Amino acid sequence: MLTPVLILFLAASFATAAHRALGRRAGVVLAMAPGLLFAHFARFLAPVASGQALEESWEWVAGLGIRLAFRLDGLSLLFALLVTGIGAIVLVYGGGYLKGDPRLPRFYSAMLFFMAAMLGVVLADDAIALFVFWELTSVSSYLLIGFDHEKAEARKAALQALFVTGGGGLALLAGILLLGRVAGTLQLSALGAQAAAIQAHALYLPALLLILLGAFTKSAQFPFHFWLPGRWPRRAR
Repeated sequence: MLTPVLILFLAASFATAAHRALGRRAGVVLAMAPGLLFAHFARFLAPVASGQALEESWEWVAGLGIRLAFRLDGLSLLFALLVTGIGAIVLVYGGGYLKGDPRLPRFYSAMLFFMAAMLGVVLADDAIALFVFWELTSVSSYLLIGFDHEKAEARKAALQALFVTGGGGLALLAGILLLGRVAGTLQLSALGAQAAAIQAHALYLPALLLILLGAFTKSAQFPFHFWLPGRWPRRAR
């Protein structure tokens, strides 16, 4: 499951070269990466629906017990299909909508980078790995929101989004560390088995509030919704 994430990161790095070589066809060609990954994940619908969960894991920071772990179950499969399916459509549509815009290669790169980070978030089974991908979505959102970087308004909006979601990400990290201290593990799939013990712990409420703060800032929920409206890339005039 790490391979699909790396494929999207790789596609992001080649987006400029693809646009230079393929011109207006670049969006369709680049959309093949998430499109083929959509088909790849669709192959697991039957086994996941029957109750199977696929897992992959590699040592990352062994001294701290941090692993680069991924898990494909019903919920993560649903979101993986959404990320890759909608992502492919956005690349094709964006290529047509921004036709002739000299910044189009940067849009392709940022969008593919965003997709890769999002795919990492939904597949991660280690809380620290999830946090890393979570923060990468903040970086890619900054690039997308600041697409019209020649305009002061766009730069201000991008910085505002980065500060709000980045601050929320720090709150999320603090909540994750508290949760890890309570549960003795950072493996997300293992936390459910300890739900009762976690909820009875004195650190449960602070950890919950910090994690919710991270989630609320990222998803622009009240009262952190002010950074979202009108922050999308605009067609050059």
